[in-house]
Amino acid sequence: MKKILLAASECVPFIKTGGLADVVGELPRYINKDEYDVRVIIPNYKAVPAVHKNKMEYVGSFYMELAWRKQYVGVLKIVENGVTYYFIDNEYYFAGDRPYGEIYQDIEKFAFFDRAVLSCLPMIDFWPDILHLNDWQTGLIAVYLKDVFAQNEKYRGIKTIMTIHNLKFQGVWNKKTVADITGLSDYYFTSDKLEAYGDANYLKGGIVYSDYITTVSDTYANEIKTPFYGEGLDGILNARHESLQGIVNGIDTKVYNPATDKYLAYNFDKTNFRTIKKKNKKLLQEELGLKVDDKCFMLGIVSRLTDQKGLDLVECVIEEICDTDTQLVILGTGDPKYENLFRHYEWKYKDRVSSSICYSDERAHKIYASIDAYLMPSLFEPCGLSQIMSMRYGSIPIVRETGGLKDTVIPYNEYEQTGTGFGFCNYNAHEMLATIRYAKSVFYNNKRSWNKLVERAMDADFSWATQAKKYEELYSRI
Repeated sequence: MKKILLAASECVPFIKTGGLADVVGELPRYINKDEYDVRVIIPNYKAVPAVHKNKMEYVGSFYMELAWRKQYVGVLKIVENGVTYYFIDNEYYFAGDRPYGEIYQDIEKFAFFDRAVLSCLPMIDFWPDILHLNDWQTGLIAVYLKDVFAQNEKYRGIKTIMTIHNLKFQGVWNKKTVADITGLSDYYFTSDKLEAYGDANYLKGGIVYSDYITTVSDTYANEIKTPFYGEGLDGILNARHESLQGIVNGIDTKVYNPATDKYLAYNFDKTNFRTIKKKNKKLLQEELGLKVDDKCFMLGIVSRLTDQKGLDLVECVIEEICDTDTQLVILGTGDPKYENLFRHYEWKYKDRVSSSICYSDERAHKIYASIDAYLMPSLFEPCGLSQIMSMRYGSIPIVRETGGLKDTVIPYNEYEQTGTGFGFCNYNAHEMLATIRYAKSVFYNNKRSWNKLVERAMDADFSWATQAKKYEELYSRI
C-alpha cells in the first residue's frame, strides 16, 4: 500500500480561508483506501474550533532545533471518515484568531511547521512514499528533505509533489532573515535555488526541490510558464516543464446538489429544472426586493470583490449590464471600490440590482440555484470553483477563457448544439458585454437550445470522485 502525507496550512473542516482548505480536506476522502494510506498534517491553530479541539488525541511531543533555537513540537491527531489528520502544536507560532498574520511572522511560523512535519515522522511512525505539499507555506519541506534529513536513510526514499494553488502568493522575505530563521546554509540562497530577485522565496524552493509540480488546471499550468501569469517564476517553471501537470479541483457533490440542498425551498434535478428552478428564482426575487418575474434574465456574481475577479470590466460597462431586461445579483466582500459600486447600483436600480455585501453560505446556494447565468470574467483563475457550482445548479457560466475557467466551461456552439457555457477570450469589457448579450439572446429567443445547454451543464462531472483518480494516477507514476 502506498503511503501519502498531505502537508498544508489549512484544511476543512478544521480551518479555512480559501479553496486550498477545500482541496486538502476533500481529496483524501476520495482516494482509494485499498491502495493508498492518505493522511494530512496541518498546524494546530488556536483558531481551530473547540468542537474539533475536543476530539484531538495527544500523540507526543519533543524539542526540535530550528537554526539556533530549540522549539517545542506537540503532535495531536484526529481520525475522521477513514482519514488520519495530524496537528503540529506550538502556542507561540499558532496563537491568534486567524491562521495567517504579517508575512514576516508567517515566514518563521511556516519554517517551524515545515521542519516539524519532517521531524515528527518517527514519532507518528508514518514514513510516506510521497509528501504532497501545498502552496508556499510548505515549500521548505522539499528543501529540508534534501538538506539535513537526507543523512537519514528513511528520509532519502521520500518523493515530493508541490501543488501550486495560486502562484501570486510565494512567501518572500529577505535572504539574511530567512537564513537566520531556517538554519539553511548560503548554498541554498542562489538564483538556481531559493533566491529570486534578491530575496528568499519559499515557493521557489518547493518548485526547485520537489520531484513533481502540479497546478489546479491544465491551462493554468501552461499560463504560468509565461511572463504575464508567471509572477516572476516563469523561468524556473519552464525549466521544469516536464515535471509540471495541471489537475482541476473538484467539488463536494453532496454539499452542492440541487436535488437535496437544504437551503432550497424547491429541490430540482436535470429532469424537472424547467418547472422547478423558476420557483426558487421567484422566491429569491421576493427575498432581495427585486421585481418578481421568472421570465427576466437573472445574472449572478458570488465572489471576492477584487480586480483579479475581473470586476474592473464589470465596472466599465455596468450601465449596459443593468439593462431593463436583466436583473443583477451580487454576493461578496472585498475592495471598498467594488462594494460601493454595487451598493450604488442597487440604490439606482432597486427593482433589478441586488448587492449583498457580506458572505452567506445559505444565500450563495440560493443564488446558484435561482439565477439563469453566472458571470466570472477573471483576469486570471488558477482553477475556480464557482463556475463548477453554478453548472451543477443549471446556471450557465459566462467566463473569460483563462486558467481553470477555460478547462471547465465548454463554449456554446449554436450550430453543433454543444457546450456548457459562454466564453470570451480577451480581457476586454466590451467583449464581455457582447458575450452577455449573446447569452441573453439565446435565453430569450431560443428557449429549447438554452434548456439543452442547462442539461449539459448539469451533466458535467467535476466531483472529487473523478478528480481523485487523476491524483491516484500521479501518485502511482511517481
